[in-house]
Amino acid sequence: MAVWQRIVAAIKRDPFGRTARQVEEVLQTARPYGVSKALSEVLVRTREHLEATERAEVARQIQAMLRRSELQAPEFASRAGLSNESFADYLEGTVSPPASLLLRMQRLSDRFAKLAAQRSAK
Repeated sequence: MAVWQRIVAAIKRDPFGRTARQVEEVLQTARPYGVSKALSEVLVRTREHLEATERAEVARQIQAMLRRSELQAPEFASRAGLSNESFADYLEGTVSPPASLLLRMQRLSDRFAKLAAQRSAK
């Protein structure tokens, strides 16, 4: 049992790491019973949890960009080339934007933060 616990701990620590990949390979040929079924569930749930955590982290970064820009959400979305609905999904962490869009939002935030700083310096 201790071996399985160490495997589960390794999967939880790094859901896309070496141990997780090895377990995934074994599970492709194993029947979904007993330990293999349990490990499969651990793998799926751990990866889903990690992905949700990552989406939430990206959402926090986008919220920080929005605050820093001092724009209202609809204006920020428009200037980033997004619909209000898509931008709301990114802000809530429902989905994550592509990396290129994240860079565009960062540049937009930087530009308007710089303008706001210049206005307040006058």
